[in-house]
Amino acid sequence: MGKGTVGIAMDFSPNSKAALRWAADNLINAGDLVILINVQPPKADHTRKQLFENTGSPLIPLEEFREINFSKQYGLTCDPEVVDILDTMSRTKGAKVVIKVYWGDPREKLLDAVEDLKLDSLVVGSRGLGAIKRVLLGSVSNYVVTNASCPVTVVKSSK
Repeated sequence: MGKGTVGIAMDFSPNSKAALRWAADNLINAGDLVILINVQPPKADHTRKQLFENTGSPLIPLEEFREINFSKQYGLTCDPEVVDILDTMSRTKGAKVVIKVYWGDPREKLLDAVEDLKLDSLVVGSRGLGAIKRVLLGSVSNYVVTNASCPVTVVKSSK
């Protein structure tokens, strides 16, 4: 296999970290392009949002994501655990890792990502939201599974 483009939804919750770890262990092959997709709330106010609100950020190399000051401009959490998994993925699996930030409703933006980035598959964690939010927003994973034009893997965390 390999040479695929795999999107991984990342909101820095334990569930999305579990999904990332699962993908690293089970899905990613040498030569794959791995795109970590983070959706910021539409009201978020970051330096880069004005530029990229409609299209999402450019693809951010892993080296830049590691720099906390850079990540902050996009409202990203430079989470050491996430950086570590991504590092390992790029070193041991030989995958190319980039990060993409969108602003808006995660359901819509993840579908945009599938189209924009021509993903071969998308990995999402289950239950990234608290119960009340989930009732209001509906499940992001259900929505994406139902509507995405590529295969979607929903990773349930072991808890």
